[in-house]
Amino acid sequence: MRHALVPLTLAISAALAASAAQAGGRSDLVLAALQAGRAHTGELLVQFKPGAGEADLRAVTQGLGASRAALVRDAGKGRLELLRLPAGLAIADAVRAVSGDAAVEFAEPNWTYQHAATSNDTYVTNGSLWGMTGTFGSQAANAWSENKQNCSGVLVGVIDEGIYHQHEDLAANMWVNPFDPIDGIDNDGNGYVDDARGWDFDGGSNDINSGGANDDHGTHVAGTIAGVGGNGKGVAGVCWSGVKMISAKFLGRRGGSTAAAIQAVDYITDLKTRHGLNIIATNNSWGGGGYSQALKDAIDRANQAGVLFIAAAGNSAYDNDATASYPSNYDSANVIAVASITSTGGLSSFSQWGATTVDIGAPGSGIWSTVPKSSKGKLISGYASYNGTSMATPHVTGAAALYKALNPTASAAQVKAAILNTATPTPSLQGKVLTGGRLDVSTF
Repeated sequence: MRHALVPLTLAISAALAASAAQAGGRSDLVLAALQAGRAHTGELLVQFKPGAGEADLRAVTQGLGASRAALVRDAGKGRLELLRLPAGLAIADAVRAVSGDAAVEFAEPNWTYQHAATSNDTYVTNGSLWGMTGTFGSQAANAWSENKQNCSGVLVGVIDEGIYHQHEDLAANMWVNPFDPIDGIDNDGNGYVDDARGWDFDGGSNDINSGGANDDHGTHVAGTIAGVGGNGKGVAGVCWSGVKMISAKFLGRRGGSTAAAIQAVDYITDLKTRHGLNIIATNNSWGGGGYSQALKDAIDRANQAGVLFIAAAGNSAYDNDATASYPSNYDSANVIAVASITSTGGLSSFSQWGATTVDIGAPGSGIWSTVPKSSKGKLISGYASYNGTSMATPHVTGAAALYKALNPTASAAQVKAAILNTATPTPSLQGKVLTGGRLDVSTF
């Protein structure tokens, strides 16, 4: 079990809205996030209680002078609506206004998320995969030497930017949806027409590479999880054969919203429950904004379906025990929060940490992986070295897929336990992460 979160991680719905008195005592962290623009301007997520109907929605919408932007979810707990607020109405005031409504469970900002990576100089050769082969790497190469690289039958979701699925080192390990062929019809009834390799929740289409070369972050993450190995080209992922990646794109050029993140998480969860797919984890190399009860609910739904939520700890070099960072700080049982280490075993200078809220370290500095490149107006396969907890996280996601492939009956909880229990003690991580150690797949 993960430890309870610090007071600053209280639900923003409580912190902003329960009453005027409570609103007056909301945290400086939440205020700063709103003032810094880390929420989609003029948008509000409203979770209605079960049984609430169109009349309740109209009453809330008209009372705010708002309009409906999107139905985010309508199942189980009740409908989750995204509202567009009128000009001049502050988000905090809107939250306060609707929170006393008997039909409303909670309301919160539609937070904005960004990926957690920066690129660096690429002067080293493409063979510098220390995250797989180095002394302080994941020890994936040791697993490969024991013929532990085939992850056939295991799937992972990449919730991020899109993926350049035609990349020479990724194409063979991309999921192709057998339930919804491209024919202009939603054959499996999940609400997404022709979601052949996943869905773009930012752009609202089945084109998971609609950002082109701007989908470099999602493509880089994918290469670390499951870049094709043994083909004499580029890189190899932790789980480099057989595994299939599903793209749930929600980060666009200006980041991504809570509403889109929820839809992306639920999309992967639904694929598992609807079709019985062997999805073990999603990779979540992103963060920002404040606490979202609606997003936590989606993560908990993934947990109920047996899907791990592996998340980047963040790149702002602070203690997550003292100042919460989302989504990695959610206390859901399926979350694995990942810090970044260097090739010499040190905590990366940019990495956030947390003795009780960050679980494990993994390679995240100077990580080579796949990216799309633009040449003469066309996308081609390329490679680049990036830094970030974004780069550390997919090492752990790849490890989850590898363990599941080697132990087919293992539950998500058992996969998580195996990853954390085999962490190698590392001095720089002692007192900084829950395990006190770094990822090591050599004993899987």
